[in-house]
Amino acid sequence: MQEKKKGNIASRVHELVKETVEECGCILWDVEFVKEGSDHNLIIYIDKPEGISLDDCEMVNDAVEPILDEADPIDGSYFLEISSPGLERELKTVQHIKAFLGERVLVKLYAAKDGKKAYDGKITAFDEEKNEITLATDAETVILTLKECASIKTVCEF
Repeated sequence: MQEKKKGNIASRVHELVKETVEECGCILWDVEFVKEGSDHNLIIYIDKPEGISLDDCEMVNDAVEPILDEADPIDGSYFLEISSPGLERELKTVQHIKAFLGERVLVKLYAAKDGKKAYDGKITAFDEEKNEITLATDAETVILTLKECASIKTVCEF
């Protein structure tokens, strides 16, 4: 039997459940496999333009559970969690960034750029060829490569 590696679990589960999540009328936002204490949690984040309800989470859970049971992508026991990515969510893919063009984000960098390790501003452009985002902050416009970005999170303004 081939060993199941933790790093590949999230991407494998993503492939396994994407179509089913979409058939439930939702968007598969992200999949994480995390260890919390002695527990392992498989978290499937779903989204819809009008927002996610508890009924949506239950429907997706009931639809993906048999697929995961049959494919058995995880050695050992784990908890399955179906969740909304929330109002303030991490943008991890090109599709995520494109979906939030014009929106306010907080970008944290791996290393300081121009003396700053974080930028708060609106994504005004995304160059897919160069993998660069352009942010308009209150003080400046800055261009950052995705390789420089440790995290990009949306900022909810009330």
